[in-house]
Amino acid sequence: MNLLKDYDLNLKHRACVKEKSLITPAGTREEVQHIVLEVLGNEPFDYTEGQTIGVIVPGPHEFGNPTHFRLYSISSGKKEFKDGRMLSISVRRCFYIDDYSGEECKGVASNYLCDLPLGAEITITGPYAGAFTLPKDPAANLLMIGVGTGIAPFRSFVKTIYKKSARAKAQAKTEGKKSSSKAWKGKVRLFYGGKSGVELLYMNDHVNDFTSYYDEDTFKAFAALSPRPAMNHPIALDRKIEENAAEVWELLESPKTHVYLAGLDKMAPNLEKVFAKLAGSESAWQVKKETMRSEGRWAELFY
Repeated sequence: MNLLKDYDLNLKHRACVKEKSLITPAGTREEVQHIVLEVLGNEPFDYTEGQTIGVIVPGPHEFGNPTHFRLYSISSGKKEFKDGRMLSISVRRCFYIDDYSGEECKGVASNYLCDLPLGAEITITGPYAGAFTLPKDPAANLLMIGVGTGIAPFRSFVKTIYKKSARAKAQAKTEGKKSSSKAWKGKVRLFYGGKSGVELLYMNDHVNDFTSYYDEDTFKAFAALSPRPAMNHPIALDRKIEENAAEVWELLESPKTHVYLAGLDKMAPNLEKVFAKLAGSESAWQVKKETMRSEGRWAELFY
């Protein structure tokens, strides 16, 4: 849990719930909602792709805490909405087992947000700098790997990249040019997984938000599932990466590639193993990764 004292809460904003929709099909145990918020009032508000906002849940809460604080990655592109004061977040309704009582308890912030009606007002803070930053160079390659709601900033990146490209291509066509220097030219690769098909969020059968980008020459998405979804078995992202080993390694070798990892911390060891295999050894991989990190081309957010 993130503590209030860890973040600057001076920039509080009132926000209104404008839209709510299920990303996962109704009736499934895994419930994830796509929530669109509109920032109210006249205070300045501006965000960029890769940033997060804080949500303050009014109390009282356990241990006498007057409020509860939770960070959420912004899943919308800055220009996705006509109104620049609107944004979206992806919220998984969470439950956890109490260590002492053994009872199932509701996640405070997630259930608060999922239960809000349209039109409800909440208090948000930020935005805050996130772990990920979208490169400005349209020739950069993006290798994005994640599970669960870790896909939120990746959605933001993809929407921003291709909306900008669409505008640039339209302008070039109007001006009688064959191509635009502002259109995205780098490779965009997304490896994303879930326990089952209904947990693929923006890539599941119910809400496939990425279909509009499949005809883009630079975009490819690869879905990975757990080989044993009924059990606590890791999602086979490492297998999916290994199936595309040649292209993944070519990307990692390129000085134009930026890598982003997001999801549960238990996925990290498996990814490290497959990357070491691609590199030829653990030591060779560590050298490669540290080089990318020192050049600002490696970012990860595990929780």
